[in-house]
Amino acid sequence: MKIKPIKVGTYKTSTNEPLTSAEMGKLWATYMGNSMSKGILTYYLQHVEDKDIKSLLENALALCQEFMKTTREIMEKDNFPIPIGFTDEDVNLGAPRLFRDEYYVHYLKYTAKAGMSIYNAGIPLVYRKDVNEFFKHIMNSTMELFDEIKEILMDKGLIMKPPFIPVPEKPGLAGENFLTGFLGQRRPLHALEIAHFYDNIENNVTSKALIMAFAQVAKDEKIRKLFEWGRDMTSANVENYMKKLYQENLPAPSFLDDLVITSTYSPFSDKLMLFHKMDMFSMKIRAFGNSVAVNGRHDVGLLYTKSFMKISKFVESAADIMIEKGWMEIPPTAADRG
Repeated sequence: MKIKPIKVGTYKTSTNEPLTSAEMGKLWATYMGNSMSKGILTYYLQHVEDKDIKSLLENALALCQEFMKTTREIMEKDNFPIPIGFTDEDVNLGAPRLFRDEYYVHYLKYTAKAGMSIYNAGIPLVYRKDVNEFFKHIMNSTMELFDEIKEILMDKGLIMKPPFIPVPEKPGLAGENFLTGFLGQRRPLHALEIAHFYDNIENNVTSKALIMAFAQVAKDEKIRKLFEWGRDMTSANVENYMKKLYQENLPAPSFLDDLVITSTYSPFSDKLMLFHKMDMFSMKIRAFGNSVAVNGRHDVGLLYTKSFMKISKFVESAADIMIEKGWMEIPPTAADRG
């Protein structure tokens, strides 16, 4: 993987301007996410046998470290306090294996999607030259990693492509039953609806395996119960999405539960695991927004609305525990002029 290093402060214009709220927020989110990922990937590398997957993990970890380093340099240049994030204390590298090698590739695909959603949304909002170039570099580097992830998934037969459908004979126009879905004649799902069901299933089977593993090893009883509820909710959501594809005689990605080892010895702190799942469930909310935006059928829209409400409740419950434990680190805020 070719990664061009970023030299902060070498640009002739704009680098002396103060950071905007968008730049602060996106830099903060970048540091926090990569701080967490660094610990997780370091642990994964303790238990990996497949050479290709090990190389992929090493590339991902190198990106995490580089992104954190550059983010820190920009923050220090602007006297921006470095977030607490996560440290070596949040990871136990001596813990036994919790996942099979194949899971690491699915996990990297999921987290690369999450990272790209942050970076992609950040690029239109950042204006200072060094920050803008940094986010373009992050996006390009993550897309390169994504290509490696997809190549390994396909070469090793770990994933199937989205379903095939017939090529249309001519452009189509919506009929009177285009929006229906509960009663009467129901049109087949269109390509974008299928694509987002596939994407949501793929995301959720990865998320379910992770939260199932976290429920096995969590020390705090309250956090463990929340993880178990999130596990069961995710499983029910996946089955509902799969049902929609099966009704069209289309295949769906399968669960990854068998890639989780039965160990009950935690490699991660409860703080890291709770933050991670709160972040992953927040990503699901963004994914539902994208899905609803291209959907036309009322039954599909209701399904996503119900999922959104349940997942929002999980995120709120996780945030309550984070605050209660004194773990909730927040982005920079506007001046309090009240």
